[in-house]
Amino acid sequence: MSDDPLSITLSALADPTRRAIIARLSRGEATVNELAEPFDMSLPAISKHLKVLERARLISRGRTAQWRPCRLEPEPLKAIDGWLGDYRTLWEHRLDRLETYIASLQSDTITKEENDD
Repeated sequence: MSDDPLSITLSALADPTRRAIIARLSRGEATVNELAEPFDMSLPAISKHLKVLERARLISRGRTAQWRPCRLEPEPLKAIDGWLGDYRTLWEHRLDRLETYIASLQSDTITKEENDD
């Protein structure tokens, strides 16, 4: 795998279980047991997913006595949003041009129909 942070983040997010964990953590901190609850898998399997998310810096784990809450780290997601933003701008521009083109076709059709009457 590449050492590129964006590639590491996208690879970590490629798995639906990890995306579900991220979605849960977007609502606030949670323990491993809380994160494992909705899944039909073992705690070691959930821990493996958490390690992937940690390596991608999408989550961090704190320590309060015996409690080790997991929390979402937004920076890698902001990087993805920034990368996608360039494409979003490109497609919005293309859709605006398409809308203008369709409006001109509709205008031409109306004008032609009026002239035919």
